Amino acid sequence: MLFRRWEWGAASLSILYLRIPIERRALLYAGLPGIAGVALGARYIAPVFPPALARASFTVMVSSLAVALVLINRSYHESRNEALPIFGTREMWILVVVGLIGGAVSALVGSGANVVAFIAMVLLFRVSEKVATPTTVLLMAIVSLAGFIFHLAVLRDFGPVVTSYWLAAVPVVVIGAPLGALICSYMPRRAIVNLLLFLIALEFLSTLLLVPMSRAILFSSAATLAICAFANWAMSRATRYRPENVPAVLPLEGVEAPEAIA
Repeated sequence: MLFRRWEWGAASLSILYLRIPIERRALLYAGLPGIAGVALGARYIAPVFPPALARASFTVMVSSLAVALVLINRSYHESRNEALPIFGTREMWILVVVGLIGGAVSALVGSGANVVAFIAMVLLFRVSEKVATPTTVLLMAIVSLAGFIFHLAVLRDFGPVVTSYWLAAVPVVVIGAPLGALICSYMPRRAIVNLLLFLIALEFLSTLLLVPMSRAILFSSAATLAICAFANWAMSRATRYRPENVPAVLPLEGVEAPEAIA
């Protein structure tokens, strides 16, 4: 978990330095609730939620994302938005809920705010993976830093061994995370999707190998699969944010015009 915090931070600095396009509104309205979500999750959910159960449920969630990505990318020339195509009260509250859920998931497995936000941005808002990926990396960095400070200052459950692991991760992440962010900035959208599918496959295989499949874990995984499958299906079927359905001039309802966020 600490390794991931270093990773998100180093990658985020690289994204900002390279001026890689991000969606700032998604970062703002999901980031602040994500901080609240990780604090509440660490205080009230993580102590009573078995780690193996959390890991299996997280794997099912990202695996359902992989299936959705395959389905929505069947057409090679399918268009994508470069930013949130419509932004009003509805979209703001969607991002707030996404941030809260993602923060709580992050408290359980050390990651999650990025995954939940990525699902919403790509499946619902039809934002390009080239924009959604760096945006959610920055979001995860914010949530991870907040979680680290909460554990260190409030829960006080970081001992010398944990600190030594944290320091050992520094050299690897300082080199690897910026390099990964740079490479992704030059990759086409389709290649990023394929890379994500490969990483999700590794996550799935590692969970099968490392997590014992008890009855409770199988039941929890099945429930998570049902919830995620329905949510992903509903978002992928929504037509409001599809590029071909977004008018060139939006009505003045407190809605911001779509623009590429640099």
